[in-house]
Amino acid sequence: MKRNIKLIIEYDGTNYVGWQRQMNGPSIQEKIEAVLAKITNEKVTVIGAGRTDSGVHARGQTANFFIENKMGTGELQRALNGLLPHDIVIKHTEEVDEHFSARHSAKEREYKYYISSVPTAIQRKFVWQAGYRLDYSLMNSAAASIICEHDFASFCKGSQEFENHTCNVFFAEWIQQDTLTIFTIRANRFLHGMVRSLVGTMVDIGRGLIEYNQFEKIISSKKRQLARQSVPAKGLFLEKVVY
Repeated sequence: MKRNIKLIIEYDGTNYVGWQRQMNGPSIQEKIEAVLAKITNEKVTVIGAGRTDSGVHARGQTANFFIENKMGTGELQRALNGLLPHDIVIKHTEEVDEHFSARHSAKEREYKYYISSVPTAIQRKFVWQAGYRLDYSLMNSAAASIICEHDFASFCKGSQEFENHTCNVFFAEWIQQDTLTIFTIRANRFLHGMVRSLVGTMVDIGRGLIEYNQFEKIISSKKRQLARQSVPAKGLFLEKVVY
């Protein structure tokens, strides 16, 4: 009988086309599957909780896969970390119930977006460097207005690919920490490009480029062209997945 193995993964997405295996470059999924094949001598398909885009990072991506190999989870974790590139780290490994699915069993996903108000050399790959003066009161009013269930078609890249654009947002907030501005959002699901488009639109509200009362009109329009441009991928992190 095959065993169901759950992973919690941290990665720097700078050099990858995203989580999901693609033809146009290396992916996180592809790298982990290739190493698992070497370790177990089995063809393994790894299912992730969130399909992070090109350049997006993760501190708590969750994934699962099935194997027949009897290797202990601790030994498996050490083997994975010994063979994976240094920008992918397995933080936790455990055997779970056969019905567990990293994608379909997830109840909540949390993303954070980081903006630096000053130039930074060390963090340059992990923040959007944007020294704008921002009205955080307006931005938090916009964030509060998306809490609950909404149709987010206006903030979805390639929205025609989705039959259902409804997401239930449980939490959304902007905070300042020294020179960092951090946006946190938790929801049951996210659409392609949704967080980066929301951040770009709310930042423009904070800059005074969009009137606050236009935000609800952008949401209700369900038209992607009315929302602002997506912010750079490098500031976005999948922080954790809740089951």
